[in-house]
Amino acid sequence: MSGNRRKSREFAVQGIYLWLLNQQPVNDVIKQLREDTAYHEIDETMFSKLLHGVVANVAELDLRIGHFVDRPIAELSPVEHAVLLLGAQELLHSLEVPYRVIINEAVELTKTFGGTDGHKYVNGVMDKIAAQVRSVEVNKPRALK
Repeated sequence: MSGNRRKSREFAVQGIYLWLLNQQPVNDVIKQLREDTAYHEIDETMFSKLLHGVVANVAELDLRIGHFVDRPIAELSPVEHAVLLLGAQELLHSLEVPYRVIINEAVELTKTFGGTDGHKYVNGVMDKIAAQVRSVEVNKPRALK
């Protein structure tokens, strides 16, 4: 896969954030993000799959997230909500990516874009979602080094 996977996730979170706040069509969001000079560094296929996947599955993703948050979804920080949507989408629909990678990426994205301790909250919620949707992988014994 060409392009930078982390950068693709960064742009996907920004796109989800814009989509959540402005409720504008996803193609308008993508057009806006393409104006960023760093856009050429991303894996457009991955970015598009993630952003469109979240938009298509937002009700299901919010339902899953809602089981593990301590407040209504509408009261989540928009950044944390966007990261949780992205992480839940990957956990459910990107089975080729190890759950630990998805959680780590979600934590790093929250550190980059979110509030001071938001990454701790996201980490806890993502751990619980992973335990539910990837229980076999989560409970698999780790190999000794």
